[in-house]
Amino acid sequence: MWNNKVNRKKENIIKVLSLFDGIACGRVALERAEINVDKYYAFETDPNPIKVAQDNYPNIIQCGDVFDSDFTEFKHIDILIGGSPCTYWSKAKAHTAKIKKEMDTEGIGWKLFERYLLALKNAKPKYFLYENNEGIPDDIKTAITKSLKVEPIMINSNLVSAQNRKRLYWTNIPNITQPEDKNIFIKDIMVEDPGLIKTDERIGKTAIRSKNYMKYDLSGKGYYSQQDRAYFKEGKFPTVPKCRTETKFNIYIEGSTYKKTCPIEIERLQTLPDDYTKCLPKTRRFEVVGNGWTVDVIAWILSFIHKQ
Repeated sequence: MWNNKVNRKKENIIKVLSLFDGIACGRVALERAEINVDKYYAFETDPNPIKVAQDNYPNIIQCGDVFDSDFTEFKHIDILIGGSPCTYWSKAKAHTAKIKKEMDTEGIGWKLFERYLLALKNAKPKYFLYENNEGIPDDIKTAITKSLKVEPIMINSNLVSAQNRKRLYWTNIPNITQPEDKNIFIKDIMVEDPGLIKTDERIGKTAIRSKNYMKYDLSGKGYYSQQDRAYFKEGKFPTVPKCRTETKFNIYIEGSTYKKTCPIEIERLQTLPDDYTKCLPKTRRFEVVGNGWTVDVIAWILSFIHKQ
């Protein structure tokens, strides 16, 4: 469990504006950082994340689409948080002319970020926190930094969880340091479930050991695809994705045996409470968690408010 050893000052109850709120990982982080929340206003349009957020925090005030507000009504808030979708800035998708148009400050990715800038301008919060993928193009990083007037802090979630997830955080909360390494590995987040243990003799016949996983060829065609690998219990998973998590995140046991991951394990990779997404079907649970934040990283950053 996340534990912040900062000596607390008595905090006033704060009001929060969250853009691109998803499953309200920011709300969980505020609670974990022991910051009292009066009102939490959330902008989100995807029904599945909204369902999860409301299931855990019924008092969240859902505000709809970020394009439907100028945010002037939120001048009373204390902190603005959010991370606009990075899909449109993915380097992996920059191989077509159509996608390349989204890689600059004229595409939909930037238009989404501009909504955050508008909220920052019109709501005038005391604090702000903006997050995005460390892998976005350098020109986008530079443009974000110029717009927010603060340098980003890179924190890898592997310090507080069993996944590697490098993210950039732009914030005016001062004096942020790196979290202490908790030395959490896959074995520490595993759920005992005999029903998820699988054996396939093709693994033993084709297995090749890599640094972090055992890869094998179930197709018989020499593909060694991403879904044909199982990660070592003593190591870390890669970044939890939005899609096909259930097929990509296997855990190697021994020989030809591996374990499929379950939603609780994926929640633990994002340091969410167990069964936080239980209101959704299994596949949807994987998706919404992959799109979320690593809660303990956000809680760590927010905890520095107590030092002011």
